[in-house]
Amino acid sequence: MTSLNKKDIQNLLPHRDPMLLIDELYDIDKLASATGIVNVKKDSFFVQGHFPDQPVMPGVFIVEAFGQSAAALTAHGLDQSVYKDKLVFLMGVEKARFRNPVVPTCKLLLKIEAIRSHGRVWKYKGQAFVDNKLMADAIWSATIVDKK
Repeated sequence: MTSLNKKDIQNLLPHRDPMLLIDELYDIDKLASATGIVNVKKDSFFVQGHFPDQPVMPGVFIVEAFGQSAAALTAHGLDQSVYKDKLVFLMGVEKARFRNPVVPTCKLLLKIEAIRSHGRVWKYKGQAFVDNKLMADAIWSATIVDKK
């Protein structure tokens, strides 16, 4: 399978609406890279009040969408026995840059890549695009932990 729809993603991640931001993950190269999609709509909860006259997707939600895309990529690539009863937690964000505002209505493409893994700690990098225009980029790390 080279793509995951929202239902597939829900089977991999504990996130649920409204906090499940990614709608699709495709171009999946197992444990290496993928492209996530966030459909940014006028009624998306994160633009309500940010800002009323000129809605903008908050940068922190772009970073969260990067993290969710990476978590889905990793969960999809690992053997289910390794990932069962686990969660992926964001550990740190480096060099996050927000180059252009992400405004509704658009399709935000998140091109993510796993840089390295060491045990349960993974490092990723990503770029966010709207209509081939670079909107944001970041490097972040995450860890896989046991559910409590």
